[in-house]
Amino acid sequence: METMVKTKQGAVEGLWSGDGKTAIFRGIPYAEAPVGALRFQRPQEKAPWEGVLSCKEFGPRCPQADLASMDFYGKEFYDEMVPPCNEDCLRLNVWTPKEAQAGGGLPVLFWIHGGAFMHGCGSEKEFDGEGFAQKGVILVTINYRVNAFGFFAHPDLEGENGERVSGNYGILDQIFALKWVRENIAAFGGDPEKITLCGQSAGCMSVQAIISSPLARGMARGAILQSGTGLPPRRSTPTRDQIFETSRRLMAHLKVSTIEELRQTPAQALMEAAYAVQEGGGLCWRPYVDGWLLLAQPEDLAENGAIHPIPMMIGCTGDDIGGGALQEGTAAWCENLLRLGRGPSYLYFFDRKLPGDDAGSFHSSELWYVFETLSRCWRPWEQRDADLSREMAGYWANFAKQGNPNGEGLPQWEAFGEGTREPKVFR
Repeated sequence: METMVKTKQGAVEGLWSGDGKTAIFRGIPYAEAPVGALRFQRPQEKAPWEGVLSCKEFGPRCPQADLASMDFYGKEFYDEMVPPCNEDCLRLNVWTPKEAQAGGGLPVLFWIHGGAFMHGCGSEKEFDGEGFAQKGVILVTINYRVNAFGFFAHPDLEGENGERVSGNYGILDQIFALKWVRENIAAFGGDPEKITLCGQSAGCMSVQAIISSPLARGMARGAILQSGTGLPPRRSTPTRDQIFETSRRLMAHLKVSTIEELRQTPAQALMEAAYAVQEGGGLCWRPYVDGWLLLAQPEDLAENGAIHPIPMMIGCTGDDIGGGALQEGTAAWCENLLRLGRGPSYLYFFDRKLPGDDAGSFHSSELWYVFETLSRCWRPWEQRDADLSREMAGYWANFAKQGNPNGEGLPQWEAFGEGTREPKVFR
């Protein structure tokens, strides 16, 4: 693999990793900047460019709050420099092995970051693709629109497209990035028919939305769902009326009355308003049932067998959000797949209590292990952490390769229902 690759839109130039084993391409634009008249519009194909585009720096984040100021998670994940905020945020990053060749058919792990649909980006320090590349897997991470930029919806926007729907732009960004990968990944050594979706928290909810949507059917051959989905007793996806009410509060807060005025509102003011109108700290900016991207509640689609029939891994952490609800919901997800005759599915439970404080196996704690980035964290790791990281990264890489986490040098992980209904426990 060279560090200059020709994409559909033009040539991009990346850089080598420190050890020279991985070619890294940062901040590749996969769509036009959603600014001006394109704010609150579906992603648009990037216009071709002349010459070679330098892709050696990560692209901007969608406008969002200062993550470093967050008490716990600021110290854990955001205490180092992150890219600046800018609406021109629809960028992705690719890590591919040095020995990869164009058309080489390598599997691809397509990562969607979390952040409560309010913040986050694909270049956070816990994410890295060098470990996966050394295992023969290409990693792609993406940025997408979050908070009001990604999920504002309004009746006046519905006349701007033939389907008469608005909102859900963040998920449409993700599907558009997935389409870009399918069209271009062969040039980086990948196989467009060997893409596995993977996400955590809001990224996991995003994966669930994608595998529930008719717009993305056939675009991925597997999914890994981390700490964000399952089959809970209550359905929580907002209705059209609910997302419209949140959007109405936003406009009232900004004292604007038209979409044109809102499109002219400075990005900083729009971002601040998006946080200000949240009620009770809940996820009010998020995917909703619009009748086009999502035809019904994702949980209902899952129960009825309307989600994409692909292999899945699913699980959560020991001290995750919602107490034991996620653990119960992920097990119920696998039970439902078994009832439908779908499979295979692989259930896990991450219960390593991280050293250095009493936070335990908190929400997002498994990310350091999956991406083998322990060295970027302040925690006093032990040898068991390094061993656990190698094991988990190996399972994730194998699943991307074959839809099955098992492989040489790893303990056998039985598919759910094939002799066991217990999760694979990581601790």
